[in-house]
Amino acid sequence: MRPRPAVVLSALALAVGVSMALAAGLGAVAIPPGTIVQVLAHQFGPGANPGAGQPAEEAILLQIRLPRVVAAALVGAALATAGALLQGLLRNPLADPYVIGTSAGAALGATVATLAAAPGFAATFGLIPALAFAGAIGTALLVYRLARASGGTSITNLLLAGMAVNAVLVAAMNFLLSVDDRLQLRMRALFAWLFGGIAVAGWDQLALVAPGILALVALAWPLAPALNALAMGEEGAAYLGVEVVQVRRSLLAVAALLTALAVTVSGLIGFVGLVVPHALRMVLGPEHRLLLPASALGGALFLLWTDALARTVLAPAELPVGVLTGLVGGPFFLYLLGRARGSYLFA
Repeated sequence: MRPRPAVVLSALALAVGVSMALAAGLGAVAIPPGTIVQVLAHQFGPGANPGAGQPAEEAILLQIRLPRVVAAALVGAALATAGALLQGLLRNPLADPYVIGTSAGAALGATVATLAAAPGFAATFGLIPALAFAGAIGTALLVYRLARASGGTSITNLLLAGMAVNAVLVAAMNFLLSVDDRLQLRMRALFAWLFGGIAVAGWDQLALVAPGILALVALAWPLAPALNALAMGEEGAAYLGVEVVQVRRSLLAVAALLTALAVTVSGLIGFVGLVVPHALRMVLGPEHRLLLPASALGGALFLLWTDALARTVLAPAELPVGVLTGLVGGPFFLYLLGRARGSYLFA
């Protein structure tokens, strides 16, 4: 017996809210939950009185921790939603923005934008999501086209095409980083970004990214009936009245743009879009009207705690979040690959 959708979504939403409050208190300087509540009450509650609490704790919480926690939740929601869309489109549990190269395409576009930047990274922040989107959607279209064979897209073809394109894009990124002398002083920061890590300079950067991610996550939900129809194959979906070509383009565009916006904040964080949607599908079933919002909330929850662990496990040093998601997602990916055994064909 599967759980009721309202119960699942309510529980996930509550877990995300509680996790954001708890994660904001974790770090080199621990902030107790009670202090967090007091700071937020002073800042946003009735009769707000900013600065009434401890100035140091307020500054850490409001200017450093909360922007990072909100960014982690947004990136997790974006990547997990993109993964759910790609898995539904390709009818392949191994599809993922990282595995099929979309993240690398977005990262290459963002790297090109960074190379073209004026001295300040933020000065060209509007260019970064634009080029990241172009790289992401271009890669998605290329991998899908390369994987097509005799009217079908096998798991083997999809993985080979995705891995090959991903390798080429990563090599191109490394080449660009190596030949540009201006990046030598910023190489450490750039490599940290490529390894994956939540990096926000404050609320201004989130103000540019958050509306796009939230809007795209909301736009993904109306595509759920088409994804359900595509589970019958493209011919079956067309028979049910789905405009397959248009829906395919819409799904790729939404998934690519979600990935692009996430990459501008977090760099390359792999396997979130693989692990979260597939794990939730095993628990909740394949109904995308439930799976898509559950994936967004589940992705936010997963990355919130992964980022919190990255900040604390080697404190005061910090692990790249992409390392931890890889340690979780890599074995899970191998498990799914072993179950598939190359025997599935996806139209």
